[in-house]
Amino acid sequence: MKKPKILIVGSLGMDFTFSTNVFPNEGETIIGKSFKTAPGGKGANQAVQVARLGADTTMVGKLGKDANGEELLKTIDAAGIHREKLLFDEEAPTQVADIILEEAEGKDTRNRILIIQGANMTIKPEEIAFLKEDIRNYDMVILQLEIPMEINEIVAAYAYDAGVPVMLNSAPSAPLSDELLSHLTYISPNEHEARDITGVEIRYDGDEVNMDDVRKACEVLREKGVKNALITLGGSGAAILNDDGFFHYPCVKGLNVVDPTAAGDSFVGAFCTAVCLGLGMEEVLCFANHVAALTVCGFGAMPSLPTLDRVVALMKEKGVSVPDLSALE
Repeated sequence: MKKPKILIVGSLGMDFTFSTNVFPNEGETIIGKSFKTAPGGKGANQAVQVARLGADTTMVGKLGKDANGEELLKTIDAAGIHREKLLFDEEAPTQVADIILEEAEGKDTRNRILIIQGANMTIKPEEIAFLKEDIRNYDMVILQLEIPMEINEIVAAYAYDAGVPVMLNSAPSAPLSDELLSHLTYISPNEHEARDITGVEIRYDGDEVNMDDVRKACEVLREKGVKNALITLGGSGAAILNDDGFFHYPCVKGLNVVDPTAAGDSFVGAFCTAVCLGLGMEEVLCFANHVAALTVCGFGAMPSLPTLDRVVALMKEKGVSVPDLSALE
């Protein structure tokens, strides 16, 4: 078993997080509870999570030449991510996100997020043309939808032609071409994004998800050409359908949810890392769910992404079997 080598092509940004007891209504001004700044962006979140778990991690994305970009470089360096292939825009700013957390007493924390994409959307095809040859050096490529769709399509095609597995975290929701879907090995929408892609409404009976709906949505994704259809289900865990069958792993219970921001990113990073280790699908889902569970217990995107030792400790605490993770150590 060797250390996974994973390439993340995607967004980088700074998150400005406001917490409040209640979301403001239209035209309403309220007094909030706290404010924090933290590095984020779906691509950078996933890269940092992969790196903190111990994989060899490379990030390709674009920053503005500004203070937020400089801060993100410090974070990338601190995580041990290879950033030699990062791009810079002379005019567009680094992406920023405005995150509002509603922390109502006795309820799980909810969030609302507004993103200004800035430099992330200025990546040009010629700037990532080097990946056509370079991409074969990786065990997995992870993509999201916070960069131009054209870039995702090009990178996915490069990876497909080179025989490298591709994970698309299809968030935020956007139309996906049949060509892009045909080049994906994995796709990981949440239940809302899955509905937008498949037309299948995933219903809930109280807190219990309708697994027949989940399976049907997975089947539609498979019909569209994706080999492994993974749907994240928040408090109901995650499920995947592939040639080996349908697998569901429940959410880790008994933890204090502080901030759900980046939980999906941490799950995707952990899922891809575990897949690259060659673990069985139930082990992969178990590992990824425990990583995501730790993420929601912390405040902010990147600051809450756990290291491997914390994940192993939680798995032991919950009495679940820890798979062979020696290649990550």
